Amino acid sequence: MDVRLPAPLRPGDTIAVTAPSSGVQPALQPRLDVAIADLRRRGFEVLEGVCLRDGDHVSASREARADELMALLVDPDVAAVIPPWGGETGIDVLPYLDLDLLAECEPCWYVGFSDTTTTMLPLTLRSGWATLHGMNLMDTPYVPASGHAHWLDVATSEGGELTQTAATHRRSSGWDDYVAEPGVDEMTLTEPTSWSLLDGESATFAGPLVGGCIEVLSPLAGTPFGDVRAWAQDQEEAPVVLLEAAEGNAFEVARCLHGMRLAGWFDRCAGVLIGRTSAPDADTMTQHEAVRDALGDLGVPVVLDVDFGHQQPMMPLVLGASARVEVGAEGQRITQDLPRGL
Repeated sequence: MDVRLPAPLRPGDTIAVTAPSSGVQPALQPRLDVAIADLRRRGFEVLEGVCLRDGDHVSASREARADELMALLVDPDVAAVIPPWGGETGIDVLPYLDLDLLAECEPCWYVGFSDTTTTMLPLTLRSGWATLHGMNLMDTPYVPASGHAHWLDVATSEGGELTQTAATHRRSSGWDDYVAEPGVDEMTLTEPTSWSLLDGESATFAGPLVGGCIEVLSPLAGTPFGDVRAWAQDQEEAPVVLLEAAEGNAFEVARCLHGMRLAGWFDRCAGVLIGRTSAPDADTMTQHEAVRDALGDLGVPVVLDVDFGHQQPMMPLVLGASARVEVGAEGQRITQDLPRGL
């Protein structure tokens, strides 16, 4: 199945906000209001879903969340759908999504990371939609790091090549306090950071991107919602697999990566990108060692500490679209060609 890129966002378009996983509790709703106001300031109409400002680890029942997500994705008047953030158990909506119907619809932008990739992945594999990984709605007010685009820069692009370069600094730990400072729009990036190869000094490789958050996607491996092996075989180019750990310790991450490998995720791949993480090491294994344990003998480049995932700054990347990755003495960059009609 060919992957299709949504039409570029334009001022006046409607961006819908819904929470297919975790909702936003009252203490954090001022930040939600700031993020929605930021979209409106940029010239977009914003449609708030019903499944958004309620609930604990989920915003509503699985049926209600799935129905609202489907309704927004198929609505021709909705140009983009973005959740406030990820969550914990968005996997429970998957049986209620009509992926065949979505395959017949023109794609809109579906934006997010973390648990949102639970629903992003089958949209690409089964419905042929390109999706936008890298930020959630709560991240939208932030000014991007030097060398990075904002997700709206990508979604409003008329096409052509988009090159993003590696950040020089990262956040030390944690997230900003949205309760105390709901309007924060500058990231605190104080620690030097750099991409590195698991083996070797330099590498260049390319292919369509596929992946997301390790902890939420590993349970999909081997199911009809996460059959990357079959999807990869249908692609003209071997894919580039993109993965990042949210919070699992190194043992947990190693087990997840081994499971994904057993399910064929890396049977045909051009390379692997591992996002930078603040997830903990284990007693006798670091996060980097977890990657080596599971993927060290793949025979393809594996790049560590790439700028995406659960540690700022996050680079927006179009999943399903081809990406060229360059890592070496001359720099670290990802270039995506985003032709219309992809």
